[in-house]
Amino acid sequence: MRIAVDVMGGDHGCPVVVEGAWLALQANPRIVELHLVGDEAQIRAALGRHHCHDARLRILHASEVLTMTDKPVVGLRKKKDCSIARAMDLLKTGKVDGVVSPGNTGGVVSAAWIKLRPLAGVERPGIATVIPAPENEFVLLDAGANLDAKPLHLLHYAVMGNVYSREILGYDRPRVGLLSVGTEEVKGNELTRETFKLCKQVDLNFIGNVEGHDLFANRVDVVVCDGFVGNVVLKTCESLATSMFSWLRRELTRNPKRQIGAYLAQNAFRTIKRRLDPEAYGGAPLLGLNGNVLIAHGSARERSILNAIRVATEFVQNQINDLIIEEIARANECLESSRLVETAASPA
Repeated sequence: MRIAVDVMGGDHGCPVVVEGAWLALQANPRIVELHLVGDEAQIRAALGRHHCHDARLRILHASEVLTMTDKPVVGLRKKKDCSIARAMDLLKTGKVDGVVSPGNTGGVVSAAWIKLRPLAGVERPGIATVIPAPENEFVLLDAGANLDAKPLHLLHYAVMGNVYSREILGYDRPRVGLLSVGTEEVKGNELTRETFKLCKQVDLNFIGNVEGHDLFANRVDVVVCDGFVGNVVLKTCESLATSMFSWLRRELTRNPKRQIGAYLAQNAFRTIKRRLDPEAYGGAPLLGLNGNVLIAHGSARERSILNAIRVATEFVQNQINDLIIEEIARANECLESSRLVETAASPA
C-alpha cells in the first residue's frame, strides 16, 4: 500500500505532520511506500531531527503551499507546484493508493475534483465525518464539500455513507436518516422533501427524517445533509465537546467536596474524553472521487496524522470506491425504473 501525505498545509507546520507520518509508517507494515510531499529541505530537517530512517520513505519536493487563506480554485491556478496539487498528481497517475492532507479543506476538495473526477454515476463528492455518540458512531455526510446540493447529490451521499458505515464501522444494515426540522415526510425545505422521496425508492435502511436531538440517541447511523448544514453541525459538536470539558473542570474544582467527587469519577471522565478525542479518528474521507482522499483537521498533531493514515489504509484495503460504484449504479437504476413506471402511468 502506497500513501502520499501533504506535509505542508497543517496549522502546526511540517515537522508535526512528518513525525505523525513516521509513526504511521512504524505502526503499519502494510505501507510499502510513504511519500512525503512538500518542501524537501524542511522534510529532511524534520526527518533528521527525529532520526527517521526507513527505506519505504519517499520525498517529493513541492515549492509552494496552498495556505488556509488562499481561495481554493484561484490558489490552485496560481500555485501549480503546491503540495496538495503534487500529492493529487501522484494519486491521479497511480503512483500512490491514497492521499492524506491536513491542509485547506476547500483546496483539497478542489484539487481532488479537478484532478481525479467523480466515480461513475456520482455527481458530487462529499466529506464523511465519523462522530461518536454514547452508544454508537454515526457518519455525517456531507460535512462541507458541497454547499449547494441537489436531491440526487443527497441520495448519493446516503448510498456512500451506507457503504462507509457498513464496511469501516461494521454496522450490518446502517440506519440512514435525512437531517431535517421534523420527522414527518412533509417537513423541511424543498431539498429535503425531494431527497426523502428519492431515498424511499432505493435499497437502503432509510428511517426517514431525523432531527438534531436524534443524533446522539442511537437512532441513526448515517446522517445525510448538504455541506452547509453538515459543516455547521460538525463544528458545533466539536465546540460543544471542548466547552463541556472545560465547564466540568471549572465546576468540579470549585470546592473540596466537588474535588472529591471528581476524583472518584475520574475514570468515567477519562473514558468519555477518550471516546470524544478527535485525534483518535484522524480525519474524514472525501467520498465519490476516483481516488482515496483523507482530509485531516488543520490543527492535527502527530497522533491525529498517524490515525488519518490508518483510516486511509483501511479505506484502500476495503476497496470502498469499488463498492460505491456498484451501489450507486443500483440506486441510479432504481430511480430510472421508478421514473419509467411513473411516466407510463401518467395520462397521455
